Amino acid sequence: RTGYTGKYQIGDRVFGKWNKIPFVGSVGNDRVISVETGPEVTIHLDLPILQNGKTHYVLVVKHRDIRSLKLMP
Repeated sequence: RTGYTGKYQIGDRVFGKWNKIPFVGSVGNDRVISVETGPEVTIHLDLPILQNGKTHYVLVVKHRDIRSLKLMP
């Protein structure tokens, strides 16, 4: 009852920017690990991001970095 309630559900489609790189993916988890860092969202990417020779398939971002993706019916 007193815990964190997330804004996004598992599987919600989102888009945003991470280190100035645009991405699209699905929400894996909306969580709070520590009070100092605040709420975070885990994103499973549709396409991997290659940065500095490292490939990223999953990102952890803040709510301000993503938006909901509205799909056409």
